[in-house]
Amino acid sequence: MPGRPERKRSRTGWVRTVAALPSTLCLAFLAGPGATAGEPATAAATEVVLPDNAPLPQFAGTIREANRDSTPDWPQLPHAAPGSPNVLLIMTDDMGFGATDAFGGPVPTPNLDRLAAHGLRYNEFHTTAICSSTRAALLTGRNHHAVSAGYLAGSAEGYPGYWSIIPRSAATIGRVMKGYGYNTAFFGKHHNVPPWAESDAGPFDLWPTGLGFEYFYGFVGGDSDQWRPPSLFRGTSRADENPPDPTQTLDHALADDAIRWIHNQKAAAPDKPFFIYYATGSTHAPHQAPPDWIARFKGQFDQGWDVMREQTFARQKAAGVIPADAILTPRPAQLPAWDSLSADQKGAFARMMEVYAGELAYEDAQIGRVLDELQRMGQLDNTLVFFIEGDNGASGEGGPGGMLNEIGTLTNGVADPPERMAAAVPEMGSGHTYENYPAGWAWAMNTPFQWMKQVASHLGGVRDGLIVSWPGHIPDPGGFRSQYSHVVDIYPTILEAAGVRSPTIVDGVQQQPLNGVSLLYSLDHPNAPARHTTQYYEMSANRGIYHDGWLANTAPQRMPWGQAPPGDDPTQYRWELYDLAHDYSQSRDLAAQNPAKLKELQALFDVEARRNNVYPLDSRFNARNADLAAHRGPGRTDFVFWGADTRVAQSAAPALGARGFALTATVRLPGSAMSGVLAATGSWFGGWSFYLDHGRPIVVESASTAAQDQFRVEAQAPVPAGDATIRYVFTPDSAELRAGGVMSIFVNGAQVATGRIGKTIRVTAGIGETFDVGRDTGEPVTAAYQNEGVFQGQIDKVEVTLGTATLGPVSPPATTPSRRLGD
Repeated sequence: MPGRPERKRSRTGWVRTVAALPSTLCLAFLAGPGATAGEPATAAATEVVLPDNAPLPQFAGTIREANRDSTPDWPQLPHAAPGSPNVLLIMTDDMGFGATDAFGGPVPTPNLDRLAAHGLRYNEFHTTAICSSTRAALLTGRNHHAVSAGYLAGSAEGYPGYWSIIPRSAATIGRVMKGYGYNTAFFGKHHNVPPWAESDAGPFDLWPTGLGFEYFYGFVGGDSDQWRPPSLFRGTSRADENPPDPTQTLDHALADDAIRWIHNQKAAAPDKPFFIYYATGSTHAPHQAPPDWIARFKGQFDQGWDVMREQTFARQKAAGVIPADAILTPRPAQLPAWDSLSADQKGAFARMMEVYAGELAYEDAQIGRVLDELQRMGQLDNTLVFFIEGDNGASGEGGPGGMLNEIGTLTNGVADPPERMAAAVPEMGSGHTYENYPAGWAWAMNTPFQWMKQVASHLGGVRDGLIVSWPGHIPDPGGFRSQYSHVVDIYPTILEAAGVRSPTIVDGVQQQPLNGVSLLYSLDHPNAPARHTTQYYEMSANRGIYHDGWLANTAPQRMPWGQAPPGDDPTQYRWELYDLAHDYSQSRDLAAQNPAKLKELQALFDVEARRNNVYPLDSRFNARNADLAAHRGPGRTDFVFWGADTRVAQSAAPALGARGFALTATVRLPGSAMSGVLAATGSWFGGWSFYLDHGRPIVVESASTAAQDQFRVEAQAPVPAGDATIRYVFTPDSAELRAGGVMSIFVNGAQVATGRIGKTIRVTAGIGETFDVGRDTGEPVTAAYQNEGVFQGQIDKVEVTLGTATLGPVSPPATTPSRRLGD
């Protein structure tokens, strides 16, 4: 047909020759530094189009009036070439370069070790310094700002690099491998859904199944309770088995589900390869693990982080993980020396590291179960495995003193003084703590580098271990590779290993160039020059630029555990300069000796920043969320939940913090001694529960698991049997955060109790906890009921009204005032 491009079918997609697009079409989302996987357009370019039946398949047979005179022809379905490898892409969370013994760290990881023994360890591999951004770059093969993931998904901003919306012009590796005839599955953590899309109402186009994965089992968000994950999903539907096994943590369930999926996939299509993205959420807060795994490390960290860092450094040199001339960088002044701590602090902090080590070792064992099953099935020899040891450096969000309650510490003003830490030692690692170890351990887990997670300007934030295992394709198993590499390089490496090209059009959308470079060249050539020669970094205004062995970077101002200093101006940060080709650990600042090189690299950073939508720089932390809330408007003030077993994500639920509210439950009680939850939001790490105990209406507000942070108001008489209306009215003392106030309870219009709530929470916790009607899922708000406190009567509806204007006056107390649960 005249005017149409020449097209012919390939085994996986349409290939056609068309005129190149004008460069002016490369707008904000199409910007990005081209790499070998994303060649610049020429006068004519060959396009690869997915899916292979777009826009319409061409019929090559003949059609006559009768079947006997016609010739059939079928559209070709995508299929991988015979012998195409399975791909298992593993990414762990908040691990740090020097955590596992595979990279000289203190925690034995035998399953990671066996991958290293049969594969290669990359000791100059880099991420972006924070989870959402690294995951977006990994999935798309593009720089994080170029795919709108410049910061955490929950802290979106109104600029192209920070919208938290992965564009359709950056099809994920899951979508592309599906188009090339692979089955695709995703297990674990997905932290690339913005707040407005987290609820059961979607939209779901940024969830794994909307990004091209055929199967998903895991959680959406930054982290999850490991003992009682509050929001597990299959696809976009909530998984019911919670907890799947009360004696095991989430890592066990992920391995079980991955093994089950592999069994079914190979049973149905034994010759069809799979692509699995396996992204655990453990070793991120909360640090939780089975007690017997924690016990394995008892006493092993009593020497503290200063000594531990020296021991790790020595092991790294002895094993060849780092060069013999590498320098151990000093402890930042913002972190205390171990010897300066009290005995209580040392005991609590050592225990927190034991918990972390137990969790990491347990995680390794569960990944080992998946590898064992692949080996038993005869699949491991044809499986290309990538193991990325962390999506950023180890986490310092715990600050100098650590924390027992992540959200409570970061947003609700919960403090854990040394005596509280010491008292909590027996329960550390259990479902009663949502802990993160002190930043001193994070610094030690990033040996030999400076700084930690969030600090993209320094290697402690961005350098992570990578292991690649591909039986029969590595000439020197057990070896090391020191070519500079970045998380965006994994995508093109997978494509090259599968023998396919990066598509130029996916689902009708022109694709952005890839920013990564395939690493396959390094498998066969240990000493080959690095092909990824330029890479910018930016996270919360900490920034740097790598080019041909040099790194120019800013000095961090905001600590990973705090807010930006008053008057912070990111444009005025001091810059440093390092010759990484001769200074592996970024230890010698050469800015004063070589100002010309520094100026050259600063100019290059500006070019890359403008190409990738990095600007504007923003060093704020919580204030970003305030901007997003202002953009979304005041939100709803009236909510109606029609019956029990309703669960709503916090992004779509009534926010009860720092404001008055009324919660009204219309119920039918078969007797006068019914028990169970009317409504609950959050958990005992931060939440509210409204329930009946043998008919008596009660409310508990919990700011943390400490008794002094929990408040209870209760009626003395039960609600009569039959139809009833139970109303809880909270009037805050003021509009100040955590101000506290008066709670009153009404039954059928009559006030039956009133009392004080000593302080209110700003944000419910932990992450993924929901607003529940008729039960309390995830971790409970209170231990006063068991088995989720399923309501024994009938709930017709629960209504919530936010704001003080419509609540009316509060009558004088009708019962004894409330008490802290610790009184």
